Amino acid sequence: MIKTTLDNLITSIETFKAGDRLLLSGSLYTARDIAHERMSKVMIPFSLKNAALYYCGPASKKPDAIIGACGPTTSARMDKFTPFMLEQGVKVFIGKGARSAEINKEIAKNKAVYLVATGGVAALLSKTVKTAEIVAFEDLGPEAIYKLTVENIPLTVATDCNGNTIF
Repeated sequence: MIKTTLDNLITSIETFKAGDRLLLSGSLYTARDIAHERMSKVMIPFSLKNAALYYCGPASKKPDAIIGACGPTTSARMDKFTPFMLEQGVKVFIGKGARSAEINKEIAKNKAVYLVATGGVAALLSKTVKTAEIVAFEDLGPEAIYKLTVENIPLTVATDCNGNTIF
């Protein structure tokens, strides 16, 4: 496992290869289908330059918890929005499952990476979240955009910035 921060991942993006296993720490924005669609139509109220998007819609949290279960959702559903997100400066995408060959090429062209989280362990992944706050589209409930600060979230590089993939 490679322990790294989001900032280090982005500044050293070319050193990370498909198949590398990471423990990532830093800030991530959650966004699923509806949030992606809305971001493509309205002014985004925060910068996506060098951002990480986590395809996740957190479940309701218990009163004493930072966040509810927060596992990845299927990434292919966001493929139609990925070129737009790359244009906005996103460098890291996190979800589960394979991306299309076209999207893998777009990721490589933009020197970005796609990371996968293990599905089915959402409750365990929530333990890596140190802070969580809604930053946009609160009306969407669990599909609102959250800014999460994570510490050592376990991920695998699925598509590296050269377009190599584990799938």
